[in-house]
Amino acid sequence: MKILVINPGSTSTKMAVYEDETPILLRNISHTPEELAGFSDVIEQQDLRRQLVIDELRAAEIPLDFDAVIGRGGLVKPISGGVYEINRRMLDDTLHGCVMHNHACNLGCLIAYEIAEEINRQQPNGDQPRCRSFIADPGVVDELSPLARISGSPLMPRICIWHALNQRAIARRFARGIGKEYEDLNLIICHLGGGISVAAHEHGKAIDANNALDGEGPFSPERAGSLPAADLIRLCFSGKYNEKQLLKRIAGKAGLNAHLGTNDLREIQKRIKNGDEHAKLIIDAMIYHVAKNIAAEAAVLCGNIDAILFTGGMAHSEYIISELRRRIGFLAPVYTFPGEDEMEALALNALAVLTGRREAKVYD
Repeated sequence: MKILVINPGSTSTKMAVYEDETPILLRNISHTPEELAGFSDVIEQQDLRRQLVIDELRAAEIPLDFDAVIGRGGLVKPISGGVYEINRRMLDDTLHGCVMHNHACNLGCLIAYEIAEEINRQQPNGDQPRCRSFIADPGVVDELSPLARISGSPLMPRICIWHALNQRAIARRFARGIGKEYEDLNLIICHLGGGISVAAHEHGKAIDANNALDGEGPFSPERAGSLPAADLIRLCFSGKYNEKQLLKRIAGKAGLNAHLGTNDLREIQKRIKNGDEHAKLIIDAMIYHVAKNIAAEAAVLCGNIDAILFTGGMAHSEYIISELRRRIGFLAPVYTFPGEDEMEALALNALAVLTGRREAKVYD
């Protein structure tokens, strides 16, 4: 089976070609600020990014002939985990009903569907379409328990937007490594990236997870995380900032970026090595709040935890992982899976459907 994988980010588009489980092409197409400056909305970048993907295929002499194209899922309505065949309703919700329309992940299903349709148009008249288009485990996967949905205000029920794809991929990888199934385990998984998500996985479902996009949880390199509510309201009415500026203070110019003027962990670690006590204080505070959120998820699972797993870019940091282990290692064995497995996870999800090992769900 030949599978094309597309994973758009804010400043790059990752793409891969897999033959069954084997990657035969991996590319990270960078987009300069100048290249994207002419677009007022991320969705407007669709044609540019699709063409760049096709250009890379041509340069590698890989024909536009795939059994499936799978894209990173966007911020559509909350859905259960799994693989979804892209349909018209999903496309409409991506274009018009997204909770955050201007996020690059929304391009994943649009580009995947468009390339699959282009392949199918090349089929002789009367032939059945042979290329299918999918998404898998988008960030809006919602399997929260009823208790987890309730906040202190009926006006604002809790929602989760988290690193569902990577967390599930790591969970399955860990389970395979110990000879078990993901559905047999209770896990706490923490993705340490530009945003930080912490989720309690109970027998194959994430029954509690934070809104890592812009709502709650620990602060991160680019996110403010949970904030004092009354102070935030007063700031909104202070007249110092408009709505757009305040949203940036929640996601973007927040977290490490706000405290230290950079979201680059390598630069911050150099500062700490050179004696910057303030930088160390902020990093230690972030670790403290991550550990506190992990401990909270331990209560969700009533202490019945098989393992705690760390993933994401910051999991490469020996200092961060060792300090987290020191704080929460008493809860369960700790394992690290630095980086992310999103491209492989997408490819394997598509392959599972194509080979009949998993059934694609219908988005409705």
